[in-house]
Amino acid sequence: MEKVMRLASEKGVVIFTKSSCCLCYAVNILFQELGIRPMVHEIDQDPEGRDMEKALLRLGCTAPVPAVFIGGKLMGSTNEIMSLHLSGSLTQLLKPYQSRS
Repeated sequence: MEKVMRLASEKGVVIFTKSSCCLCYAVNILFQELGIRPMVHEIDQDPEGRDMEKALLRLGCTAPVPAVFIGGKLMGSTNEIMSLHLSGSLTQLLKPYQSRS
């Protein structure tokens, strides 16, 4: 749990993923299209990945990946992120973290 929370607060937008997860890829692309460069942490490439997956579920993720944190706060997985996006709320949450070109 400690490692998850430490990583989640290292950057404004953090996504915990698995390298083979197509939904993780889709969420990552969504953020990039919204002008965000998230920190992506592939838990299947981390020796502590299984413990991290359990910690994400304990934190309340409906699925362990993708798990999206914005400003250190767990926003959820694919369903929650897409709901926020479709309602227009995601853009507001991301404003402080958008790349300025």
